[in-house]
Amino acid sequence: MGSIHIIGLGAGDLAQLPLGVYRQLQAAKRLFVRTAAHPVLEELKTEGLEFESFDEIYEKHETFEPVYEEIAARLLELSAEGTVSYAVPGHPLLAEKTVQLLISYERQGRCRLSIEGGQSFLDPLFASLRIDPIEGFQLVDGTSIKIDRLNMDQHVLIAQVYDTFSASEVKLALMEKYPPDYKVTIATAAGSAAESLRTVPLYELDRAAELDNLTTVYVPPVGSREEQLKEWQAFRAIIAELRGPSGCPWDREQTHESLMPYMVEEAHELLEAIRTEDDEAITEELGDVLLQVFLHAQIGQDSGYFQLEDILERVSSKMIRRHPHVFGTTEAATSEEVTENWQRIKEQEKPEAESLLEGQAVFSSSLQTSFNYQKKAAEVGFTWRDAKGAWDKFHEELQEFQQETAKGTKERQLDELGDLLFTLVNIARFYGLSPEEAMVRANSKFRKRFSHVEDCVKKGAGDFSDYSLEELDRFWNEAKQHDQKGES
Repeated sequence: MGSIHIIGLGAGDLAQLPLGVYRQLQAAKRLFVRTAAHPVLEELKTEGLEFESFDEIYEKHETFEPVYEEIAARLLELSAEGTVSYAVPGHPLLAEKTVQLLISYERQGRCRLSIEGGQSFLDPLFASLRIDPIEGFQLVDGTSIKIDRLNMDQHVLIAQVYDTFSASEVKLALMEKYPPDYKVTIATAAGSAAESLRTVPLYELDRAAELDNLTTVYVPPVGSREEQLKEWQAFRAIIAELRGPSGCPWDREQTHESLMPYMVEEAHELLEAIRTEDDEAITEELGDVLLQVFLHAQIGQDSGYFQLEDILERVSSKMIRRHPHVFGTTEAATSEEVTENWQRIKEQEKPEAESLLEGQAVFSSSLQTSFNYQKKAAEVGFTWRDAKGAWDKFHEELQEFQQETAKGTKERQLDELGDLLFTLVNIARFYGLSPEEAMVRANSKFRKRFSHVEDCVKKGAGDFSDYSLEELDRFWNEAKQHDQKGES
C-alpha cells in the first residue's frame, strides 16, 4: 500500500508560507502539484524546486469532475512505486476535491495519507473583506452552485471562479435571486502582495479582468426584507409576523376551519389560470395557494401540533417511498407502470379500510366525491361494461326527474336531480373527463359571457329592465361567437 504526503501551499505568496511547510516542500523527493499556477510554486521554482504538475489533465476534459478523478487515480498509481508528495493550493481539506477522493481511497484501504496543513484562503479573505464569520457565512463551489441553497442574509463566498465562463455561470445563478445591480466583490490573492479587491454590480461579474485560481467572489448579506422576497424564509417570517401578537387581527383569528373556503377558491382560480395558459396569472395564483399552505403551517406551529418542517418531511418521504423507480431499484418504463406502483405502495401504507369508499370523499366538492366513489367501485367491477350503459341510465334518470318536477315533492325532486347528476359524472368517467374541471370551465365561461351582457347593458340603456330577454340573449350570442373565434 502506497503513501501520499499531502501539502497545502496556502492562499498567498511565499511570505505567507509556514516554515515547516517550506521545509516539507524542499525535502520532497517526488513532488507533484495539482496546478503550477500558484505564487508559492512560481517563487520556489526560481529557487530550484522541482515538481511535476497535472495541468495537462485539465486540457483533456470539458468538466472538472473527471479531471479530479484522473489526478487522484494517477497519484494512487504513483504511490505504488514509493511515497509521493502532493501539493495543493490553500488548505488540503478545504474545497479540494482531489484530496477528498484520496481520502475515500484511504478508507477503502488502498493507500495511506499524511496531511500537512497550509493556510486556507478564508483567514486572509475575512481580514481583507472585514467580515466576521460568526455572523454566518456560506462557502460555495462556483462550478456547482445551487442557488436554492444560498441564504441571502449570510455572507456568501464563492470559490472556483477562475475565468470568464465560470464567472458567467455564477452571475446567471445569482441573478435568479439577487438584483442585477447588487454589489459583489471580486477578491483575488487576498492577504498577499498581489491582493486585489474590486466591487462591481452583479451584471458585470463576468467582465472583470482579475479572474484566476486565487479568485473568490463575495456576496454580502441582503439588508432589507424587501430585497429578500425571493427567499423562502423571508415569506415564512412574513406569515409568522402576520400571525404574531402585533400582526394582523384578521390573520390572528384564522383557524384551519375558517380558511377552508379560501383554499378551495384559490385552487379554482389557479385551475382557471392554467386553463387560459396565462403564465402571469399562474404565478399569481400559485402564490395565493402557497399562502394558504404557509398559513395552515403557521397555525399548526402556533398550536404546537406541527410546523412546516413536519409537512416537508412527510411529503418528501412520501415522494421517495412512492417513486422506487427513481430513488430505488424498481423499474417502471411507462406512466401506467408508475401509477400501478403508486397505488400498490399507497395501499400498503394505509391500514385496511372497512369500505372501499373510505377516504374518497372530498369536502369541498360533491362532484369530485361522486367521481371518486364511482372510480373506486369500478376498480372492483361495479360498473357498466362501456359508456352505453351509463347513457341508458342517464336517459332513465332524466325521465324520472322530469316526472318528479311535474308532480313530485321537493324532496323527491332533489333525489332525482341527484341521481341525474350522479349519472352524468359516471358518463364523464367513461370518457376520461373531470366533472369538477368541466364545472369550473362552465362557470368561467358563464361569467365571461355574462360580463359581456352587462357591458352591453351599461353602454346602452343602463338597466336590465329596459331590455327584453331576446335582446339580452342577442348580447349573449355575441359573446359566444367571440369565444368560438378565440377573441377576448
